[in-house]
Amino acid sequence: MTAYIIRRLLLLPLILFGVTLIIFSFTQILGPEKLLSAYVNPNVFDKLSNEELDKLIEKYGLNEPMWTRYFKWLGGVLRGDLGWSVTAKQPVAQAIKERIPYTIELALYAIIPVIGVGIWLGVAAAVNRDKFLDHFIRIFAIIGWSLPDFVFGLIVLMIFYSALGWFPPGTMSAWAEEIVKSPEFKRFTHILSIDALLNGRLDIFWDALRHLIGPILTISWLWWAYLLRITRSSMLEVLGKEYVRTARAKGVPEKDVIHKHARKNAMIPVVTVAGAMVIGLLAGTVIVEVIFNRIGMGRFTAQAATQLDYAAVLGSVLFYSTVLIIGNLIIDILYAALDPRIRLG
Repeated sequence: MTAYIIRRLLLLPLILFGVTLIIFSFTQILGPEKLLSAYVNPNVFDKLSNEELDKLIEKYGLNEPMWTRYFKWLGGVLRGDLGWSVTAKQPVAQAIKERIPYTIELALYAIIPVIGVGIWLGVAAAVNRDKFLDHFIRIFAIIGWSLPDFVFGLIVLMIFYSALGWFPPGTMSAWAEEIVKSPEFKRFTHILSIDALLNGRLDIFWDALRHLIGPILTISWLWWAYLLRITRSSMLEVLGKEYVRTARAKGVPEKDVIHKHARKNAMIPVVTVAGAMVIGLLAGTVIVEVIFNRIGMGRFTAQAATQLDYAAVLGSVLFYSTVLIIGNLIIDILYAALDPRIRLG
């Protein structure tokens, strides 16, 4: 197991190198002046003369060969210099740093209920195949999978905010934002709900939680539907295997057959789906963040794309790629833990 993990870790720098090279290559369709806007505040950029533009192009090496510029850009990335974001009106690295905690917070609260409930429903449907519970869960899955997340998100807003006034959109209320931005409120983790608890402010914690429930319900409905379908199919396949029938023939209790023999072997395809879900949540859920007006990476990237803020888009793509690569590494390690045969590959 250790050797397998080491082999995977040794490949990580090469993959990241390839990703950065591909991302950088996308910028080559732009001219030097357009590329320069990633390094200069737009308010200053619009006032520069042609002579000043030429000097800045030479200063940043934008007229140099591609490989020279690539390694200079890579050096800037390693130093945290991703350019200037027109959308956020601040450096891209700072914009991403400020928005990541809100995306992580949403992911943390959504991951456990989505994975736990999705797998539980899938196992329950497979164990009770063709019974009432199985049909009920499958109908639940079909309805959930048929509703787009933006439609269900709007339904959640209409019911729980417009009609009942329970779960408002946004990240926090105006009164909570004033307290959070005050010097008395200490930002330990920059994750709002956790910092609220560490500051002993249960009112702010509850306010943050109220603003999270709507997005979590929207995300959960879609992923519950998908995850339980994958789990059910995988469990049904495993339950038909010979070793499961042998265990039952030997008189092994049905509970042990399900939980000790079948469920673990059924988890390999489920890990793929669950891993992709976690990666997607950490990278940012664009539609959910836009609908619920939440601060986060998804909404930031969407705004940057609509405003042609390519420095912010490239920085966001680099962030997403890193999350994807590291997430896939973790999934591969989980594969090896679930199925030792994979380590020999």
